[in-house]
Amino acid sequence: MRTAYNVETVRAAERELMARLPEGALMQRAAAGLAAACADLLGRVYGRRVVLLVGSGDNGGDALYAGARLARRGAGVAAVLLAPERAHSAGLAALRRAGGRAVGVEGAERLIEQADLLLDGIVGIGGKGGLRPDAVRLAEAAERARAAVVAVDLPSGVDADTGEVRGAAVRADLTVTFGTHKPGLLIDPAREYAGSVRLVDIGLSLPPQAELEALQHADVRRLLPVPGGESDKYRRGVVGIAAGSARYPGAAVLAVYGALRGGAGAVRYVGPAADAVIARFPETLVSDRGPKHAGRVQAWVVGPGAGDDASAVGEVLASQVPVLVDADGLRLADRDAVRARTAPTLMTPHAGEAAALLGVPREEVEGARLASARELAGRYGATVLLKGSTTLVADAGGGAVRVNPTGTAWLATAGSGDVLSGLAGSLLASGLSALDAGSVGAYLHGLAGRFAADGAPVGAHDVAEAVPAAWRDVTDA
Repeated sequence: MRTAYNVETVRAAERELMARLPEGALMQRAAAGLAAACADLLGRVYGRRVVLLVGSGDNGGDALYAGARLARRGAGVAAVLLAPERAHSAGLAALRRAGGRAVGVEGAERLIEQADLLLDGIVGIGGKGGLRPDAVRLAEAAERARAAVVAVDLPSGVDADTGEVRGAAVRADLTVTFGTHKPGLLIDPAREYAGSVRLVDIGLSLPPQAELEALQHADVRRLLPVPGGESDKYRRGVVGIAAGSARYPGAAVLAVYGALRGGAGAVRYVGPAADAVIARFPETLVSDRGPKHAGRVQAWVVGPGAGDDASAVGEVLASQVPVLVDADGLRLADRDAVRARTAPTLMTPHAGEAAALLGVPREEVEGARLASARELAGRYGATVLLKGSTTLVADAGGGAVRVNPTGTAWLATAGSGDVLSGLAGSLLASGLSALDAGSVGAYLHGLAGRFAADGAPVGAHDVAEAVPAAWRDVTDA
């Protein structure tokens, strides 16, 4: 499992380690890993032009020491100092001894234009509130340049803890981060500025409770339901789908499709799209008596394409089994009814739906995805799966937020969320917790999206069709 820790935790771990090491040893570890990553990116170091964008503090020191290592290998290295009087003195001395030079901000743009590689050491993980004007100039010049851009620990101008970006920021091709991932490297919008991320182990001892977790194949494989010799369709779990309307019958069909691919033993459907569901999936158990009288289920999915049918949402929320609420169900669900539930609840909004529930503009949710997911989970006392470019799963009880590492931009297509609802609901019915069902469902859905799209446009039904391939890919790894 990939983990990310907030700045306070990283700083504490660094202080603890530095107390046991010779002075400067930790920075040298970081600089060695940084220089090696730059050399790999350059291919040939000798004769290449490297420009360091250097702020004050340890982040700039990492860049200066790495620049010195590259200079000793024959690169022409120039450091642009934003605050010469506050530059890391030992790092600057090392650069000069290796044959590098230092310049001020004025005239730096020409150096940046001619560079083969730019090393962003402007602001470290403690940076808050956006870049200052001189730093903005350098970030904009770096974006115009032809050079590869490598960020030191994280791109300057992004918030390490939240993934928020306030104003201009450096766009990196590669971010070399030290000790652990930082949340901002895994969450949009900041993630888009990080490029590829390379983790350098510097020996930090970190607590077991992380700020963020990102499941990997091995983690998902351990969580996937596997039928045993004594399993029957009921022991494997039955998921109920209360979805669709006369206007949106396709939502019901797609939710059922996702549920059939999700590992539960049977799918019950309740709603006005029964004919469409049976025509497409004759194995579905259909009822016309409403959720309360549909028969036994181990979990419900309610809301996709439901229109204004609040009665079905109310009946499902009153049940004593885990419930997934999506789409129209989010608008129709009474917050007090959700909070009063004793069985788990998983809510799966996109940014617009989350914004409506929180009473804020959509842009606020998109710019502060981590805070929004946590706030919504707290308000409703539910697990929240916030869909989008970075899908997050936040538990009502706090703890690490899960960030989904799979997916493709082609998943932004009508009906894709309905498939995810059915898939995650099926995992709920098979016995996974709301946090695990949401995380595993998002992982498989994103992987299926990649397989189905393969670099081209894709429909929601294609994503559902590709779920078995994603499942096998995980279990065969």
